[in-house]
Amino acid sequence: MSERLKEINLEEVKMSVAPLIDMTFLLLIFFILTIKFKVLEGKLAAYLPKDVGINTSPVDPKEKVEVKIEVVEAGVKLSPFAPAPYTAGDPYDPANHERFIFQFGTRKLRYSIGPQKYTELEKVQERLADLFAQDRERPATIDCRPGTVYGDMVPVLDAAYEVGYRDITFVGEYKPAKPQ
Repeated sequence: MSERLKEINLEEVKMSVAPLIDMTFLLLIFFILTIKFKVLEGKLAAYLPKDVGINTSPVDPKEKVEVKIEVVEAGVKLSPFAPAPYTAGDPYDPANHERFIFQFGTRKLRYSIGPQKYTELEKVQERLADLFAQDRERPATIDCRPGTVYGDMVPVLDAAYEVGYRDITFVGEYKPAKPQ
C-alpha cells in the first residue's frame, strides 16, 4: 500500500474554479437584491414646510399684531414752499427743480390695534412695545385704509421697527389715482 500512496502523492491535484465562480456570482446576486440604500429624498423633506411632505404635522399660524391706519379727517394739503394751501396739480416745482413735500393741515388719523383705538402715535408705540414683550416672534401687519398716504404709514413702521418688530408686512390694495 505504500506504493499506492506514493502514486497518489505524485499525482497533480487540480482544483476546479467553476464552482467557486458560481458561488461568487450567487453571493453577489444575493447581496444586490437584499441591500437597502438610504433614501436621499427622506432627508430633503426636512427642508420643506411642516404641513407639506412625508411627515406632515399641523402648523398653527402665528397671530399677527395688526395696526390699522384710518383717515378721520383728510385736512388741507399744504406745500412747504408756499404759505397758502397748495392748489396746483403738479407736485413738481419746475422753477427749483425739486419735488414738493406735501404736508397736511388739520389732518387727523386713527390707529387701531385689535379693538383698541388711538389717536396719538406715542400710544401706538407703547402698545406695540407691550405686545412685543409678550411674544418676540410675533409678526406685525400694517393695514393702510383708503385715504392714507406714505407719510401716514412711515411713522407707524418706524415705531414698530424701533420696538423690535422685524417681520412686518403690509395689507392693502393698489388703486390707481383718478384723473383730475
